[in-house]
Amino acid sequence: MAPVAIITGAAGLIGQYLVRSAPRWAPKWTVEGITRSQLDLTDQSSVSSTVHRYHPDLIIHCAALSRTKDCERDPESARRINVGATSLLSQLARDTRFIFLSSGEVFDGSTGWYDESAEPNPINVYGRTKLEAERAVLHNPAHTVVRIVLTAGSSDGGDRSFVEDMSRAAKAGKDVTLYADEFRCPLPAGVIARALWELAQQDAPGLYHLGGRERLSRWEIGEVLVPWYPELRGRLLRGSSRNHPGAPRPIDLSLACDKIQQRLSFPIPGFRSWLADRTHRGDDLWDYPAHDR
Repeated sequence: MAPVAIITGAAGLIGQYLVRSAPRWAPKWTVEGITRSQLDLTDQSSVSSTVHRYHPDLIIHCAALSRTKDCERDPESARRINVGATSLLSQLARDTRFIFLSSGEVFDGSTGWYDESAEPNPINVYGRTKLEAERAVLHNPAHTVVRIVLTAGSSDGGDRSFVEDMSRAAKAGKDVTLYADEFRCPLPAGVIARALWELAQQDAPGLYHLGGRERLSRWEIGEVLVPWYPELRGRLLRGSSRNHPGAPRPIDLSLACDKIQQRLSFPIPGFRSWLADRTHRGDDLWDYPAHDR
Protein backbone atom coordinates (compact mmCIF):
# COMPACT_ATOMS: atom_id res chain seq x y z
CA MET A 1 0.00 0.00 0.00
CA ALA A 2 1.43 3.37 -1.03
CA PRO A 3 2.34 5.81 1.75
CA VAL A 4 0.08 8.85 2.00
CA ALA A 5 1.23 12.49 2.15
CA ILE A 6 -1.01 15.45 2.99
CA ILE A 7 -0.01 18.87 1.62
CA THR A 8 -1.74 21.79 3.34
CA GLY A 9 -1.93 25.09 1.48
CA ALA A 10 -2.20 23.17 -1.78
CA ALA A 11 -3.57 26.26 -3.56
CA GLY A 12 -0.56 28.30 -2.46
CA LEU A 13 2.59 28.61 -4.52
CA ILE A 14 4.79 25.93 -2.95
CA GLY A 15 1.80 23.70 -2.24
CA GLN A 16 0.92 23.73 -5.94
CA TYR A 17 4.47 22.79 -6.91
CA LEU A 18 4.61 20.01 -4.31
CA VAL A 19 1.41 18.43 -5.61
CA ARG A 20 2.33 18.96 -9.26
CA SER A 21 5.84 17.54 -8.92
CA ALA A 22 4.98 14.57 -6.68
CA PRO A 23 4.82 12.05 -9.58
CA ARG A 24 8.36 13.15 -10.51
CA TRP A 25 10.04 13.31 -7.08
CA ALA A 26 7.81 11.05 -4.95
CA PRO A 27 6.30 8.56 -7.41
CA LYS A 28 5.57 5.91 -4.78
CA TRP A 29 3.46 8.26 -2.68
CA THR A 30 -0.26 8.98 -2.74
CA VAL A 31 -0.50 12.74 -2.38
CA GLU A 32 -3.56 14.59 -1.08
CA GLY A 33 -3.47 18.35 -1.54
CA ILE A 34 -5.76 20.26 0.84
CA THR A 35 -6.80 23.84 0.14
CA ARG A 36 -8.39 26.51 2.34
CA SER A 37 -11.71 26.07 0.53
CA GLN A 38 -11.69 22.36 1.39
CA LEU A 39 -10.67 22.65 5.03
CA ASP A 40 -10.58 25.44 7.60
CA LEU A 41 -7.34 24.69 9.45
CA THR A 42 -8.54 26.71 12.43
CA ASP A 43 -11.52 24.33 12.90
CA GLN A 44 -10.07 21.81 15.34
CA SER A 45 -12.70 19.12 14.91
CA SER A 46 -12.64 19.25 11.08
CA VAL A 47 -8.85 19.13 11.01
CA SER A 48 -8.77 16.22 13.44
CA SER A 49 -11.32 14.20 11.48
CA THR A 50 -9.49 14.91 8.19
CA VAL A 51 -6.14 13.74 9.55
CA HIS A 52 -7.71 10.61 11.00
CA ARG A 53 -9.51 9.91 7.73
CA TYR A 54 -6.36 10.05 5.61
CA HIS A 55 -4.11 8.53 8.29
CA PRO A 56 -1.07 10.08 6.54
CA ASP A 57 2.52 8.91 6.73
CA LEU A 58 3.65 12.49 6.08
CA ILE A 59 2.24 16.00 6.44
CA ILE A 60 3.94 18.93 4.71
CA HIS A 61 2.37 22.04 6.21
CA CYS A 62 2.60 24.98 3.79
CA ALA A 63 -0.61 26.83 4.64
CA ALA A 64 -0.13 30.23 6.27
CA LEU A 65 -1.19 33.83 6.37
CA SER A 66 2.03 34.89 4.69
CA ARG A 67 1.65 38.43 3.40
CA THR A 68 3.29 40.75 5.91
CA LYS A 69 0.73 43.53 5.53
CA ASP A 70 -2.16 41.10 6.14
CA CYS A 71 -0.52 39.88 9.34
CA GLU A 72 0.04 43.44 10.58
CA ARG A 73 -3.55 44.37 9.76
CA ASP A 74 -5.01 41.35 11.57
CA PRO A 75 -2.54 39.88 14.09
CA GLU A 76 -5.24 37.73 15.69
CA SER A 77 -5.94 35.94 12.41
CA ALA A 78 -2.21 35.63 11.79
CA ARG A 79 -1.72 33.94 15.14
CA ARG A 80 -4.77 31.71 14.73
CA ILE A 81 -3.65 30.48 11.31
CA ASN A 82 0.14 30.54 11.62
CA VAL A 83 0.45 29.36 15.23
CA GLY A 84 -2.81 27.71 16.23
CA ALA A 85 -3.31 25.60 13.11
CA THR A 86 0.36 24.61 13.02
CA SER A 87 0.37 23.55 16.67
CA LEU A 88 -2.79 21.50 16.16
CA LEU A 89 -1.43 19.70 13.10
CA SER A 90 1.86 19.03 14.84
CA GLN A 91 0.03 17.48 17.78
CA LEU A 92 -2.18 15.35 15.53
CA ALA A 93 0.98 14.22 13.72
CA ARG A 94 2.88 13.34 16.88
CA ASP A 95 3.65 9.86 15.47
CA THR A 96 3.78 10.99 11.83
CA ARG A 97 6.54 12.59 9.80
CA PHE A 98 5.82 16.32 9.79
CA ILE A 99 7.49 19.15 7.85
CA PHE A 100 6.58 22.76 8.62
CA LEU A 101 7.45 25.46 6.11
CA SER A 102 8.70 28.49 8.04
CA SER A 103 10.43 31.72 7.04
CA GLY A 104 13.67 33.64 7.30
CA GLU A 105 11.46 36.46 8.62
CA VAL A 106 12.16 35.06 12.10
CA PHE A 107 15.41 37.07 11.84
CA ASP A 108 15.78 40.85 12.09
CA GLY A 109 17.98 41.05 8.98
CA SER A 110 20.80 42.94 10.66
CA THR A 111 23.60 40.57 9.57
CA GLY A 112 22.59 38.11 6.84
CA TRP A 113 23.86 34.64 5.89
CA TYR A 114 22.03 33.20 8.88
CA ASP A 115 22.63 29.55 9.70
CA GLU A 116 20.44 27.33 11.86
CA SER A 117 22.32 28.29 15.05
CA ALA A 118 21.61 32.03 14.61
CA GLU A 119 19.39 33.63 17.24
CA PRO A 120 15.95 34.62 15.88
CA ASN A 121 14.70 38.15 16.49
CA PRO A 122 11.54 38.82 14.42
CA ILE A 123 10.57 42.45 13.82
CA ASN A 124 7.05 42.01 12.44
CA VAL A 125 3.89 40.05 13.24
CA TYR A 126 4.47 37.48 10.50
CA GLY A 127 7.96 36.66 11.77
CA ARG A 128 6.79 36.44 15.38
CA THR A 129 3.98 34.02 14.52
CA LYS A 130 6.31 31.86 12.45
CA LEU A 131 8.84 31.65 15.27
CA GLU A 132 6.17 30.69 17.79
CA ALA A 133 4.91 28.00 15.41
CA GLU A 134 8.43 26.67 14.87
CA ARG A 135 8.89 26.19 18.59
CA ALA A 136 5.64 24.27 18.85
CA VAL A 137 6.68 21.98 15.98
CA LEU A 138 10.22 21.37 17.23
CA HIS A 139 8.87 20.44 20.65
CA ASN A 140 8.55 17.05 18.95
CA PRO A 141 12.13 15.94 18.13
CA ALA A 142 10.87 13.83 15.24
CA HIS A 143 9.48 16.84 13.38
CA THR A 144 11.11 19.17 10.85
CA VAL A 145 11.12 22.92 10.18
CA VAL A 146 12.41 24.37 6.90
CA ARG A 147 12.90 28.14 6.66
CA ILE A 148 12.69 29.77 3.24
CA VAL A 149 12.82 33.41 2.13
CA LEU A 150 11.59 34.48 -1.31
CA THR A 151 10.03 32.18 -3.88
CA ALA A 152 9.59 32.67 -7.62
CA GLY A 153 6.95 30.64 -9.37
CA SER A 154 3.91 30.46 -11.61
CA SER A 155 0.63 29.74 -9.83
CA ASP A 156 -2.68 28.64 -11.28
CA GLY A 157 -4.27 31.98 -10.40
CA GLY A 158 -1.22 34.10 -11.30
CA ASP A 159 -1.23 35.77 -7.89
CA ARG A 160 0.96 33.73 -5.55
CA SER A 161 4.55 34.80 -6.12
CA PHE A 162 6.50 38.05 -6.03
CA VAL A 163 7.33 37.60 -9.72
CA GLU A 164 3.64 37.39 -10.57
CA ASP A 165 2.91 40.47 -8.44
CA MET A 166 5.57 42.46 -10.31
CA SER A 167 4.42 41.27 -13.72
CA ARG A 168 0.78 42.02 -12.99
CA ALA A 169 1.57 45.55 -11.79
CA ALA A 170 3.72 46.29 -14.85
CA LYS A 171 1.07 44.97 -17.24
CA ALA A 172 -1.43 47.30 -15.55
CA GLY A 173 0.86 50.23 -16.38
CA LYS A 174 2.19 50.69 -12.84
CA ASP A 175 5.80 51.27 -11.83
CA VAL A 176 7.45 48.77 -9.49
CA THR A 177 9.76 50.15 -6.80
CA LEU A 178 12.54 47.77 -5.75
CA TYR A 179 14.91 48.45 -2.88
CA ALA A 180 18.60 48.41 -3.70
CA ASP A 181 19.48 48.00 0.00
CA GLU A 182 17.23 45.05 0.91
CA PHE A 183 18.73 41.62 0.31
CA ARG A 184 17.26 38.17 -0.20
CA CYS A 185 18.38 34.77 -1.54
CA PRO A 186 15.43 33.79 -3.76
CA LEU A 187 14.76 30.34 -5.14
CA PRO A 188 12.41 28.92 -7.78
CA ALA A 189 9.42 27.09 -6.33
CA GLY A 190 10.37 23.97 -8.28
CA VAL A 191 13.71 23.80 -6.47
CA ILE A 192 12.02 24.12 -3.08
CA ALA A 193 9.50 21.41 -3.98
CA ARG A 194 12.22 18.99 -5.06
CA ALA A 195 14.24 19.68 -1.90
CA LEU A 196 11.20 19.16 0.34
CA TRP A 197 10.31 15.87 -1.34
CA GLU A 198 13.88 14.62 -0.95
CA LEU A 199 13.98 15.65 2.70
CA ALA A 200 10.57 14.09 3.33
CA GLN A 201 11.80 10.70 2.22
CA GLN A 202 14.70 10.69 4.68
CA ASP A 203 14.81 10.31 8.44
CA ALA A 204 16.11 13.85 8.93
CA PRO A 205 14.18 15.79 11.57
CA GLY A 206 15.26 19.17 12.89
CA LEU A 207 15.72 22.71 11.62
CA TYR A 208 16.94 23.58 8.11
CA HIS A 209 17.51 26.69 6.00
CA LEU A 210 16.69 26.62 2.30
CA GLY A 211 17.59 29.63 0.16
CA GLY A 212 19.43 30.42 -3.04
CA ARG A 213 23.22 30.52 -3.14
CA GLU A 214 23.26 34.14 -4.31
CA ARG A 215 22.52 37.14 -2.13
CA LEU A 216 20.77 39.72 -4.31
CA SER A 217 19.13 43.05 -3.61
CA ARG A 218 15.51 43.45 -4.63
CA TRP A 219 16.73 45.78 -7.36
CA GLU A 220 19.20 43.18 -8.67
CA ILE A 221 16.45 40.57 -8.68
CA GLY A 222 14.32 42.86 -10.83
CA GLU A 223 17.15 43.47 -13.28
CA VAL A 224 17.72 39.73 -13.67
CA LEU A 225 14.02 39.20 -14.41
CA VAL A 226 13.65 41.78 -17.19
CA PRO A 227 14.83 39.53 -20.08
CA TRP A 228 12.22 36.94 -19.06
CA TYR A 229 9.44 39.42 -18.23
CA PRO A 230 9.70 42.16 -20.88
CA GLU A 231 6.69 43.97 -19.40
CA LEU A 232 9.04 45.03 -16.56
CA ARG A 233 11.24 47.00 -18.93
CA GLY A 234 11.01 50.69 -18.09
CA ARG A 235 8.75 49.98 -15.12
CA LEU A 236 11.34 49.25 -12.42
CA LEU A 237 12.23 52.08 -10.04
CA ARG A 238 15.28 51.89 -7.80
CA GLY A 239 14.33 52.67 -4.20
CA SER A 240 15.58 52.42 -0.63
CA SER A 241 14.16 50.47 2.29
CA ARG A 242 14.73 53.57 4.41
CA ASN A 243 11.63 55.00 2.75
CA HIS A 244 9.47 51.89 3.23
CA PRO A 245 6.04 53.03 4.45
CA GLY A 246 4.66 49.75 5.78
CA ALA A 247 5.47 47.22 8.49
CA PRO A 248 9.15 46.68 9.40
CA ARG A 249 11.02 44.48 6.93
CA PRO A 250 14.37 42.79 7.59
CA ILE A 251 17.19 44.26 5.51
CA ASP A 252 19.19 41.08 4.83
CA LEU A 253 17.62 37.62 4.93
CA SER A 254 20.31 35.64 3.13
CA LEU A 255 20.44 32.10 4.52
CA ALA A 256 23.36 29.67 4.89
CA CYS A 257 22.14 26.30 3.61
CA ASP A 258 25.04 23.91 4.09
CA LYS A 259 23.04 21.68 6.43
CA ILE A 260 20.23 20.91 4.00
CA GLN A 261 22.63 20.76 1.04
CA GLN A 262 24.26 17.71 2.61
CA ARG A 263 20.87 15.98 2.43
CA LEU A 264 20.13 16.75 -1.21
CA SER A 265 21.08 14.90 -4.38
CA PHE A 266 21.41 18.14 -6.40
CA PRO A 267 23.17 21.47 -5.86
CA ILE A 268 21.03 24.34 -4.61
CA PRO A 269 21.28 27.01 -7.33
CA GLY A 270 21.48 30.76 -7.07
CA PHE A 271 18.72 32.84 -8.62
CA ARG A 272 20.88 34.52 -11.25
CA SER A 273 22.62 31.27 -12.17
CA TRP A 274 19.26 29.45 -12.43
CA LEU A 275 18.07 31.93 -15.05
CA ALA A 276 21.42 31.93 -16.84
CA ASP A 277 21.12 28.15 -17.25
CA ARG A 278 17.64 28.33 -18.80
CA THR A 279 17.89 28.21 -22.58
CA HIS A 280 14.17 28.82 -23.03
CA ARG A 281 11.15 29.47 -20.89
CA GLY A 282 9.54 26.09 -21.55
CA ASP A 283 6.33 25.14 -19.78
CA ASP A 284 7.39 26.80 -16.53
CA LEU A 285 10.52 28.88 -15.98
CA TRP A 286 10.45 28.08 -12.26
CA ASP A 287 9.95 24.30 -12.28
CA TYR A 288 12.76 21.77 -11.85
CA PRO A 289 12.62 19.64 -15.01
CA ALA A 290 12.92 15.88 -14.68
CA HIS A 291 15.80 15.72 -17.17
CA ASP A 292 17.89 17.82 -14.75
CA ARG A 293 18.10 14.97 -12.27
